[in-house]
Amino acid sequence: MTSGFAFSPSCPVPDVDSECIELAHGAGGLLTHRLIEDIFRPAFAQSPEDLTHDGALVDVPSGQLAFTTDSYVVQPLFFPGGDIGSLAVNGAVNDLAMCGARPVCLSAGFVIEEGFPIRDLRRIAGSMQSAAQAAGVRLVTGDTKVVEHGKGDGVYINTSGIGAVVTPAPVSPAQVRPGDRIIVSGDIGRHGMAIMATRERLGFEPPIVSDCAPVMSPVLRLIEEVIPLHCLRDLTRGGLATALLEIAQTAGVAMLLEQSDIPVSPPVRGACEILGLDPLYVANEGRFAALVPPDAAVAALAVLRDFDPSAAIIGTVEEAGAVGSVALRTLGGSYALDLLACEQLPRIC
Repeated sequence: MTSGFAFSPSCPVPDVDSECIELAHGAGGLLTHRLIEDIFRPAFAQSPEDLTHDGALVDVPSGQLAFTTDSYVVQPLFFPGGDIGSLAVNGAVNDLAMCGARPVCLSAGFVIEEGFPIRDLRRIAGSMQSAAQAAGVRLVTGDTKVVEHGKGDGVYINTSGIGAVVTPAPVSPAQVRPGDRIIVSGDIGRHGMAIMATRERLGFEPPIVSDCAPVMSPVLRLIEEVIPLHCLRDLTRGGLATALLEIAQTAGVAMLLEQSDIPVSPPVRGACEILGLDPLYVANEGRFAALVPPDAAVAALAVLRDFDPSAAIIGTVEEAGAVGSVALRTLGGSYALDLLACEQLPRIC
């Protein structure tokens, strides 16, 4: 596998000898070389040949491939438990995992605002390096553009990923069946509330730490244990409720959740109560829902609890009920969950 990182000399380039990114229209290859040598090669290259070309040659396994892409505009860029760099890598890796795929390689595109501190760019690149190593994937190619001050809000990152599908059967909403159990891989709502607390300087004690992490390891363990996986979905924007509603509507089924079984940590629950937010709709970046046959639910839960003790079976796909609906049973009865008309928390990923 050979890899490359592009920085077009015809575009603005950073002066890596200064403390911040500066516009330098028409600059030659020297600054391009320094940017790659000083920041990106130390973070991403694994051999002398890496990052010497505008593209990458990738050895891919035979069989079906999964492909994903996403852009990250989180604000603030740094938050308890991660930053935009780790978020960009984990987001791509987790999207591949939800397809039942093992990640093979990633690309990264940076849009950097003039005046952005070099030290922060180094920190972000280092976070991406650590996240990629934790997920067992290489970042093999990328691109960098600099925009005028006031046009980029610091830095935006796009990551794309290729993965090799390793599940023996398709993993999708089309495979969901009545009787399937709904399992969540851990407590919910921590990423969104960590972003909100940092953004608004709320100072909760203890502080809320994002769950930003790769979920590849628990997914691979489920596959290795031959757990039938009907559907997997990461619980990002819109949270648990939105993810399950989308599955129910696509699969044409009804779901019933037990409120008392849904894991929410006391700090997140308290913060949501103070701010008037519903943790079911708060974003996560290291949590997923797995829908499995009823006779595999206990085994699947045991696997997931090896990674996070708060994993729980939270509901069932119903034999009867309104198609495309998700109901939540509480102490006082049950009510239908709805898709939100807008995000509770914008700019969370």
